[in-house]
Amino acid sequence: MFKRILILTICIFAFNANAMEKKTTFDQELFNKAQSEGKVIVISSWIEYCSSCAKQMKILQTAKKEGELSDIKFDNIEYFSFDVTNRDIADAFNVLYQTTLLIFKDGKEVYRSIGETTEDLIYEALKASI
Repeated sequence: MFKRILILTICIFAFNANAMEKKTTFDQELFNKAQSEGKVIVISSWIEYCSSCAKQMKILQTAKKEGELSDIKFDNIEYFSFDVTNRDIADAFNVLYQTTLLIFKDGKEVYRSIGETTEDLIYEALKASI
């Protein structure tokens, strides 16, 4: 019995250590402004308790926070995220699943993936969009 309690406790703490605060940052007005300014726009969808969503968001937030990575400059990239249960936003972008990654350039969607959490592949998609 003690062993089961110990394992359960370890699992709970391990999950919390990898959890991150997820917050909807998408705003239609800011999206329109970023488009009019010619920025590359990155949008990711998430749902509460989704570890792959948290991983994808962490990669994107770290990239934006650092300002540049390798040969990518992030000063012309706007990053938004939203809870996929917000049907108004999800329907506007035809997003059906969490961990959906969208990239827009010149007012058009140029990239879409579902479940992508590999840092190198996400950065390749960003590079190809700049």
